[in-house]
Amino acid sequence: MAPSALGVMNVSVTAEAVASQASCDNEIVSVPERGRIDVVKRSLIVKAEGTEMSKTYNWLLCPEGEALKEEIEIQLPENVILGSARASLSVLGDILGRALNNLDGLLQMPYGCGEQNMALLAPNIYILQYLKNTQQLTPAIKDKATNFLTSGYQRQLNYKHDDGAYSTFGKGTGNTWLTAFVSGKLFNNRMKGGVSDKVTLSAYITAAFLEMKTSVEDPVVTKSLSCLKESISDLSNTYTTALLAYVFTLAGDMETRAHLLNHLDTVGIQQGGFLHWSQTASETSASLSVEISSYVLLAKLSASPTTEDLGYAAGIVRWLAGQQNHYGGFSSTQDTVVALQALALYSALVFSPGGSSTVTVQSPSDTLAFDVNQNNKLLYQEKLLQDVTGKFSLEVKGTACAAMQISQHYNIPTPTDATTLSVNVRTEFDCAIKNTKLTLKLQSRFSGKETSTNMVILDIKMLSGFVPDQESLKRLKEALLVDRVEQKEDHVLVYIQELPKDIPINHSLDLRLEIPVQNMKPAVVKIYDYYQPSDHAETEYTHPCVSA
Repeated sequence: MAPSALGVMNVSVTAEAVASQASCDNEIVSVPERGRIDVVKRSLIVKAEGTEMSKTYNWLLCPEGEALKEEIEIQLPENVILGSARASLSVLGDILGRALNNLDGLLQMPYGCGEQNMALLAPNIYILQYLKNTQQLTPAIKDKATNFLTSGYQRQLNYKHDDGAYSTFGKGTGNTWLTAFVSGKLFNNRMKGGVSDKVTLSAYITAAFLEMKTSVEDPVVTKSLSCLKESISDLSNTYTTALLAYVFTLAGDMETRAHLLNHLDTVGIQQGGFLHWSQTASETSASLSVEISSYVLLAKLSASPTTEDLGYAAGIVRWLAGQQNHYGGFSSTQDTVVALQALALYSALVFSPGGSSTVTVQSPSDTLAFDVNQNNKLLYQEKLLQDVTGKFSLEVKGTACAAMQISQHYNIPTPTDATTLSVNVRTEFDCAIKNTKLTLKLQSRFSGKETSTNMVILDIKMLSGFVPDQESLKRLKEALLVDRVEQKEDHVLVYIQELPKDIPINHSLDLRLEIPVQNMKPAVVKIYDYYQPSDHAETEYTHPCVSA
């Protein structure tokens, strides 16, 4: 049996007793009135081979009475796996609506440690505050978000120490920035991200105190602000400068704030009506750019913004909206948290209770229409596109803003490009004997400029028909540099503390054959930096006897 399409396929197997003249163990075959037929039904998930890719195209259009139009040509890479491509169009009347619709899944990433749990918890707070401030909070949304907050808070207590500190996995010594993040966020705060030096960490912790409404006269805050003020002679680090601008905005030091924002204005990247920042001119990390731009937006809007400030902020918001993923989040836990905090603040300031618009999208073979008004602005409207590629025209008429996204998903052969991260998989199996155990020997390596990586995730996809051996999983949990191991559907996720530079780290995992499968396809193993997901590498492995 070979599937003909991707997705969930329902399989029915029928066994039926039929009349026959033949004897069975010297007895005449009889067909009972009841129990003549047995039927077993199962669902089979059919996935494409290779590596799944996703690409989103976002627009935030506010027509204000005049029709606004956009056009885009969408293509697929030449090496796309046949039959794997699909695309959809979604429309919302609120820039936060996509995140609201996916409060429990803003990122397609694991949530197995303290800061990741906070990435689930914090956006709930921002969106609840926004909906409450704009009088859009319904009992249903409140109940949903409150349930998430309650369970998230309980989970966070698992990472708390007796002295009040928090650590990544609830064991070992307390983590300073995570403690600041948790303590601040349960009232209001963010995440680690670009925090990598003493000045930035001090700014981050000070922001947590100020967001908790700690007085600037508090000795700890006063000393910290004084120390931070001495550091602003060097503004070469754009991330730190943006964070400091937000800190001094919260502290009410408008002179220092103006100095920092003026500098940021000179290094901003303006393209058309979009405005954003990056750490360096050659920076390729979209995650870090989202964080920096979000801190600038928070600094601009956290001190009685003028109409001019809101106009300036609109360019940043348009750029941020263009970076959102299919689920309403961004690239990583940190950029998602700080960006949604900034977008929620902006949305509350520019919220208008009236207006409606009509969205029309023309694809090569179809025309789709959506209505956006005050009754459905938070409603997630999505339609599958008949065309995965081609020229698309979008038009918005009316007086209400519309957030639109074309989401494209497809598979490609697993890339083998060299990066600073690498993973190698060797399989061990004796094809000469009947055996159900397959051993994976995994070697992870980092060859970048730094002395080590951040926390790294090793994502091991199972071969079809195989499952991880439970005893092997237990051994893996105790292996070198492993903090945590999770099993999620047909993946095993290994949390590795760090990878030291140029030192190969070896791990082993046994798989057990549960269901024999013919025409077995390779499975993908991926390794990536949790805080900079753009730093990643992939490889494939297959059963050594698959051709035998």
